Amino acid sequence: MEFELYRRGPHHRSDDEYISFREVRDRFDFRGVEIGAWVTQKEQEKAAVYFYDALCDLTKILAVPDEVISLRGTLVLQYGKGGRPGVAAHYAPDQRAFALAKNAGPGSIAHEWFHAFDHYICNKAFNVNKPRLFASTAWLAQYAPIEHSLNALLFNCYRAVLLDKSGEQPSELFLSSAEIDRAAGTVYYSLPEEMCARAFEAFVQDAHIKNNYLVKGTKQSEEAKLGLYPQGEQRVLINQAFQNYFAQLGRALILNKSQ
Repeated sequence: MEFELYRRGPHHRSDDEYISFREVRDRFDFRGVEIGAWVTQKEQEKAAVYFYDALCDLTKILAVPDEVISLRGTLVLQYGKGGRPGVAAHYAPDQRAFALAKNAGPGSIAHEWFHAFDHYICNKAFNVNKPRLFASTAWLAQYAPIEHSLNALLFNCYRAVLLDKSGEQPSELFLSSAEIDRAAGTVYYSLPEEMCARAFEAFVQDAHIKNNYLVKGTKQSEEAKLGLYPQGEQRVLINQAFQNYFAQLGRALILNKSQ
C-alpha cells in the first residue's frame, strides 16, 4: 500500500525547487546519505522531498538550528539500505546511522532520530566512556553526571518518562511496557532508550506542526492502546520537559553562533 502523506506546517521550499538527497545532506550537514541499490530514481526523488520537509518540520518543532538534526555532522542517513528483516527503521550506534526501509519506514523518523540523539548526548551528559551507551540508560543507572544547566533539563525529560510524578517509583509508561515484555518473555519495550524514544515521538506528534512521515501512531495505534506511549498527565509532563530542554538548547546554540 503506497504511503499517503499528511502534513500541516510551514513552507520550507518553493514549489518548483528541486530537492534531492544531496539537498537533504547539505542543508542538515549529514556526515553521509546512503541509498539502497533497490531504490529507483523516482523513489529517491519522492523520498528526498518527504525527508526534507520532515526534518525541517522537526527543527521547527524543537526550535533548534538545522545542525542539531545531523548532530553536528556526525550522523549518517540511510534510505532503503542497511535494514533488518521485518524492521521498518533502526538506529545503528556503531555506524552512527539511522536507517528507514524503502516501503515501511514512514512515520519512524522521530523515533530513530531520538535514538541517535540519546546516543550522541551520552558522553556530554555523563562522565562515562561506553561507546554504545544511551544517555537515558546512563541516567537510570545513575552514572556520574556532568553538571550543566542543559543537562539538568535533559535529566528532567528522562525523569518524566521513566519515573512517576514523585520521582520515587516507576512511571505508568514503564509499568505498561514491562507488562508487555513479560507477556512476550523478552525485554524490549521497557528498555530506557525505547521508552524515551516513544515518549519523544508522542511529544513530536502533539506539536502544532503535523507530518505523518515524521511521526505517527502514538495515539490510535495498537501500541498506543496497549499503553506503550505516554498518556494523560504523564504525557503532558513529558511534553513540557522536552519542550523546555530543546527550546533552551536551541537558544544556547543560536547565542553561541552570534558571539
